[in-house]
Amino acid sequence: MAKRLDRVNELLRREISAVLQKDFEWKNSLVTITAVDTTQDLKEAKVFVSILGGSVPGILDQLTRKRGFIQSKVAKRVTMRSTPVLNFRKDISAVRGVEVVNLLDEVAKIPTAPPLKEGEEGFE
Repeated sequence: MAKRLDRVNELLRREISAVLQKDFEWKNSLVTITAVDTTQDLKEAKVFVSILGGSVPGILDQLTRKRGFIQSKVAKRVTMRSTPVLNFRKDISAVRGVEVVNLLDEVAKIPTAPPLKEGEEGFE
């Protein structure tokens, strides 16, 4: 079942992205669907949206208001018994990734012990 759910998630991600690209215009913003997480019963789906530039709350509000339109477009393109109810959420994975990289840079700056010279014994 997990493989089927992964395929459904990827299919929905591609189709929602295609609908947003074709039917929506974002001024000074880059809106990307990064992932879709569908429930086991295929009734609901969390749609993770990455937004660069622009008003994040405004774009998420617009997507939520147009949810029915997006769902109907996806339903025409995807053959499923029922199209899941889409819940749009901000994807913060890029922000978390930058934070991790910054932490790794800080760790690299911490002084370390000098390497052992030949013939010296270390703690073992």
